[in-house]
This record gives sequence, C-alpha cells and structure tokens, in this order.
Amino acid sequence: MDNGFWGLATAIGSLPHKDVKPALDIIFRHLPEIPHWPQLSAAGEEEGFVRQYLQPLLDRQLVVEAPSREPYFATNAADWLERLTAFYSEVLAEITPDATARFGFPEAAATGFYSFLSHHIHQPSVRYLKGQLVGPVTMGFQVTDDNFQPAFYQDELRDVLVRTLALQARWQARILKRHGLPVILFIDDPGIYGYGQSTFVGLSRGAIQESLKPLIDAVHDEGAFVGVHACAGVDWSLLFELPFDIVNVDVYHYFTSLLLYASEFDQFLSRGGVLAWGLVPTSQQVEQETSQNLLARLQEYFSVLMKKGVDPARMRKQLLFTPSCGTGTLSELQAEKVYDLLQQISKQYRR
Repeated sequence: MDNGFWGLATAIGSLPHKDVKPALDIIFRHLPEIPHWPQLSAAGEEEGFVRQYLQPLLDRQLVVEAPSREPYFATNAADWLERLTAFYSEVLAEITPDATARFGFPEAAATGFYSFLSHHIHQPSVRYLKGQLVGPVTMGFQVTDDNFQPAFYQDELRDVLVRTLALQARWQARILKRHGLPVILFIDDPGIYGYGQSTFVGLSRGAIQESLKPLIDAVHDEGAFVGVHACAGVDWSLLFELPFDIVNVDVYHYFTSLLLYASEFDQFLSRGGVLAWGLVPTSQQVEQETSQNLLARLQEYFSVLMKKGVDPARMRKQLLFTPSCGTGTLSELQAEKVYDLLQQISKQYRR
C-alpha cells in the first residue's frame, strides 16, 4: 500500500448544498490533498444517493419509475426476459471505453462530478482524486422487484446490480485518471449494517462479500485504490477479509465495534491496508468539538487497540482521516465546520 496516505484527510461525499460552487470551494479549501467530487442530493431528486446510479438500468427499462413508489425492477413486464437478455449481451461484451461510458451517470444526475472535473484539479497540493459509488447492498434494498421484494435477495437481480455498478466503477475511475493523478474510489454501502440484524435474516455474509468483490476487482483493474464506507458498528471482519485498500470506520460513534475485530484489523494492516478514521462527527456534536479534543480521542483509541494486539507502528502510519459519515444532513455552516476540523487534524497529526 502507498504510504503516501499517512495522515491525509478526505471526506465521504455528500454535502448539503444545492449549488455546486460553494461545495467545491469548501472541498478544495479544506481538503487540498485528497479532494472529492460533491454528492448534492439537495440539488434534486436525480442526484439522490441511490437514484444517481440508476440511469443505466432506467435507460434499458430493467428498472422503471412509477408514482408513489421507489424505482423498481419490471420483473412482471411481458418482455422482461428480452430486456434481460439484451442487458447481458451488452455487459458480457468486451469492456471498451465506449461500453463503460454507456454506464456513466448523465450530467443531470451528477452536477458535482462534472463540475469537479472542470475545477482547478491540477493545483500543486492535490495528491489524489477521490470518487464514490453506492454499494450493492444499499442499492439492492432500496430497489425492489414488481412485488416490493428487495432486489438484493434475488440472485438474478443482484447480479444485474453488481454488473452495472462494476461498469460504473470502471467508468468513474477512468474519467478521474485522465487528470494524471492517483485515484481513490470509495464504495459507500451503509446497507451492510443490516447484516446480523433480526429484520434482515436473509442477508448473508457470503452474498455481501460476493457482491462487493467484482466492484473491488473492477477498480483495481483500472489501476485505482478502492475503499469502503459502512455506517455504524458493522461486522468489520466482513470487510477486512476483502481486498480493500482502505476501510472507513466511524470511530467517533462506534469505536467499540472495532475492538471486537482487533485481530482482523491487525491482519488487514499487515497486508498494507489503510484505516480511514471517521474521527469528526457529522452531527450537532461537531459544534462542541475541537481538533485537540479529537486528536486526544485518537491517542486513546491507539492505546486501547495496542493493548488488543494491533501493531502500533502500522496503525499510526497506515491511516487517513474522514468525517464519521457524509455531511448532507447538516447545515452548510456545520458542514464547513466538519471540513475545517478535518484539515486541522490532518495538519496537526503530521507535525
């Protein structure tokens, strides 16, 4: 793993802004080394966290929209098999630039992405470019079949989602790499939190890992780093076992969840993995925090994990800083406070 990540800061993706310019100003001012494109769900329905990535399936009429319900797979359509056959004929063909481009999101669904590309990316401070992609578990639970059953529980529909997201990951990595900088692509999959919950009894470890692996492979094939963001206190061993370069943990709210998997965390670090410490809260609590307080927390976390057998040198070196989650639910002033704290933490940690 590239040790150049040491102590740098980036963010998850979402911001509360409706206009892209102030969002980009905050990103490039406070995250000058790993800027990310802003996901602006407040800018319109098409830019919603899941909806943003659905256009390829809507274009091919595999997924349809209807009043009073979320987009869904048209599995009861008379020509469903024909639509499905056409999809597989396309995705099983050679993965050319033109083929991946057909799976990218349109400008109307991602003004933040396209504005980011035309921003002043080639500033001397920029060392990596970060993008993000919705994860298959999250998408597979929000998008259902005709009968309101989650797509993730159905092998055929889950496969369609995974293949679509893998092509989108390739496309995004290729577009970002055109700027001549290393690329990091995060898979944002808060739906993983359902694993082990009584209300998600059908959500298996194997299905989650099998759905993530093709996305990891696609990003690696494109020569980019791949990270994962999962909300709350998930079974971190599930993610540490996969070949992610970066695993993001909300340590501000769920640090104790990491203690259960200290051995797996240490093994992840020994393979060169990087932990992205979600140290800055994306809640009202951000208004009471300071960089000194948060760095003191971090030192306490290091001490506890070291006692659990985690290699201290690797742990202190193989790390990034992020917010605990996206800032899309905050006010614009609170979001800027989050980004300002990130910048302060990063600078002070590297002194």
